Amino acid sequence: MELVEIRNELDTISSRVEAFRGSLDLETKRARIHELEEQMANPSFWDDQGAAQKVIDESNALKKYVESFEAIEENLENLEVSYELVKEEADQELFDELNEQLQVFMKKINDFELELLLSEPYDANDAIIELHPGAGGTESQDFASMLLRLYQRWAENKGYSVETLDYLPGDEAGVKSVTLLIKGHNAYGYLKSEKGVHRLVRISPFDSSGRRHTSFVSCDVTPEMNDDVDIEIRAEDIKIDTYRASGAGGQHVNKTDSAVRLTHLPTNIIVTCQNQRSQIKNREAAMKMLKSKLYQLEIEKQKEELASIRGEQKEIGWGSQIRSYVFHPYSMVKDHRTNIDVGNTQAVMDGEIDQFIDAYLRSQIN
Repeated sequence: MELVEIRNELDTISSRVEAFRGSLDLETKRARIHELEEQMANPSFWDDQGAAQKVIDESNALKKYVESFEAIEENLENLEVSYELVKEEADQELFDELNEQLQVFMKKINDFELELLLSEPYDANDAIIELHPGAGGTESQDFASMLLRLYQRWAENKGYSVETLDYLPGDEAGVKSVTLLIKGHNAYGYLKSEKGVHRLVRISPFDSSGRRHTSFVSCDVTPEMNDDVDIEIRAEDIKIDTYRASGAGGQHVNKTDSAVRLTHLPTNIIVTCQNQRSQIKNREAAMKMLKSKLYQLEIEKQKEELASIRGEQKEIGWGSQIRSYVFHPYSMVKDHRTNIDVGNTQAVMDGEIDQFIDAYLRSQIN
């Protein structure tokens, strides 16, 4: 990049920063932070731990936006100083350092802009991910375990925590189904882009003839709903089954019916939870999952109605995959919604999916 190109990039970035400043309403956010801090200083603050946690979460989210923007402003000022120095000194080493700093800063700007896009209801919530293999037996179940690892790695890289709510191992390898709760700010906002059918093409390690196989796994993503979310679930609409958990947990798991399955009769939505030793806690977690499912169902109904009004034709079927992971005869992972493709399949399977998430979220801007 030439010096004149760096100047143009700095001018473009400066314009974007000004646009951020106008949209963030920083003074209002700072005032709200001060108000929340006063609440946290109250001696009775922890009397209601649930309410206290909500105050802390709101405060942390606001501080993150304000502090991130302040860091961007400071970084831009430093780059401007470096630019003037390079222009005066004409030093190649300083120029290379400025160019490198600019590339890093541009990524920070893009990441910050993406965070600002996550403003829809529940984007900031934790995410519930369900993986279900399609037809294909062991091959599809193994692919489900590969995606399970992918999302676990992605969450770890983001600093999020992962909790397994339900896990049913495969007969020979992989998993028959798994439900994860991924906890972290904007977890649902990011992971909603992963909802859909995922397709794998590879030489199957389970085929003694070394033939190429195609496998499918559906990924369902919903936001975890808080207890105060107003979603009506009538008691007579729920069928409750209890059974013995199949996961780890020692003798207690084997001797008590701690696992819970809820069936919402009007929609036939089924959720299960078995990660807690207590049936009561599993029931509470399952109820949250059911609320999330019902919320997602309502959102999908609204989207279908809007598509009908616009005259859009939407293909719904097991073959309408959102992304393909091709290991043979070539290596590539391609997102069919945005046409983004990556040749380093191993990196993607290790959790590097931010490029797909970024492209999808930006494609949703009207």
